[in-house]
Amino acid sequence: MTVRTRFAPSPTGFLHIGGVRTALFNWLLARHHGGQFVLRIDDTDQERHVENAVSRILDGFRWIGMDWDEGPEKGGPHGPYYQSQRSEKYRSAAQRLIDSGHVYRDYSTEKERAAEKTAAEREKRAYRFRRLPATPDQLAAYEAEGRPYALRFRVPPGRTLVAHDLIKGDVTFSTDEIGDFVIVRPDGSPLYNFASVVDDIDMGITHVVRAEEHLSNTFPQLLVFEALGAGLPAFAHVPYVAEQGSKAKMSKRKIKEYEDQGVLVYLHQYIDRGYLPEAVLNYLARLGWSYDASQEIFTPAELIEKFTLDRVNSSPASHDQDKLFWIEGEWMKQLPLDKKIDGVLPYLGNEGLVSRPLTDADRARVEAVILALGDRLKVFSDILKLGRFFFAPEIVHDPDAVKKRLRKEGVPAMLEELDTVLAEVEPFDLATLEKAVHDYAERTGRKMGDVVNPLRVATTGQGVGPGLYDCLSILGRETCRSRIAQTLTLLKAGAKI
Repeated sequence: MTVRTRFAPSPTGFLHIGGVRTALFNWLLARHHGGQFVLRIDDTDQERHVENAVSRILDGFRWIGMDWDEGPEKGGPHGPYYQSQRSEKYRSAAQRLIDSGHVYRDYSTEKERAAEKTAAEREKRAYRFRRLPATPDQLAAYEAEGRPYALRFRVPPGRTLVAHDLIKGDVTFSTDEIGDFVIVRPDGSPLYNFASVVDDIDMGITHVVRAEEHLSNTFPQLLVFEALGAGLPAFAHVPYVAEQGSKAKMSKRKIKEYEDQGVLVYLHQYIDRGYLPEAVLNYLARLGWSYDASQEIFTPAELIEKFTLDRVNSSPASHDQDKLFWIEGEWMKQLPLDKKIDGVLPYLGNEGLVSRPLTDADRARVEAVILALGDRLKVFSDILKLGRFFFAPEIVHDPDAVKKRLRKEGVPAMLEELDTVLAEVEPFDLATLEKAVHDYAERTGRKMGDVVNPLRVATTGQGVGPGLYDCLSILGRETCRSRIAQTLTLLKAGAKI
């Protein structure tokens, strides 16, 4: 058997990391078994369709490295791969179910269904819709008057359905708890539990791996599979992604709250901030799946080799932004220097901090800054947070650093003396600068910290950062002296920074 999995997102917004993880598990399962991964767009709900959502999905998959064998832009023998373009297949399947007696026309009105529900509540019994009685004459009259109707699946009473789930184990459900469900709306559009089954049968899907919120959908779908005379795929329902340090499911209503906490929940946020796709893929694979008790870093090839569904945890996995950041840092350490340069350039260019086209001098400076930042550079956008002062024409002082390091007696005079040291040092390179500042501290009887820290704030504006001598040598003599002069002017004027 060739393993065929699918991911079928609805184009209703941005890709949530929980959805990306589900897609990844499908992709890894297919690749592990040498099978096919199908990308299908469930776009029957046109009212919730968001423009450009499909292109975001495809771009996100390309970015993270999940290629699909069939689907949008690729085509394939089971297309079309948009549900909105598969109407004839749904009509044909629905007619088969009508002919076999599994589906009927439901002419009931909203008022009639509301009355049934009210009666059930009054009698303190669960409401499950069942076909309302109607004589042949009434049905003929409804049809003659053109009364709208939905197509409903007739649920057989008294049966126990069993879903053999590869993650949850066997899950049972009584058909007495399932009302006759609509498979086609009065406007002719199919509903999820019907269209999804028709597509999975038509596309030869062997494994349905999806979020556990769809577990309840499995039972009506089992009935549709059976009624259409199709064999069942294997089911695996992946637990939801929980909030950090909690078992509470992440909520779209709390996105702003998450962002304020530094927690990113959409794939485009990681792309925008300059995360590495290999790191995000690595993290999402480990979110609820493990190979052993120790390995955390996996290449895509290792994940394909080692991934199996039996290693997926049946309990929710908490999103851990700190762990993701650590994994990102491990991947960034391995990235070649030229790729780091290419990765940070868009951020610098968008801020107007490097020329376009890039000059050799600017590229050399970017390279030097990346080397100076070392392992501090975790994501590409860090170049702005940690290294903006290397490229900005004007110094911007951190008020706390100024208060702590510069607003002290004797500091302005010391900075004037250090300006003279920088003016005279030759050559203006890291080793010579380090010796010159060290000699100055010894000569004046000052502790190195009392010299280095104010000099850092006066030339970079920051209280922390890369090594001071790296900073001085990259900035250059003219810039360092200009910034010291600007700092002295502000200090002498008592200006608030």
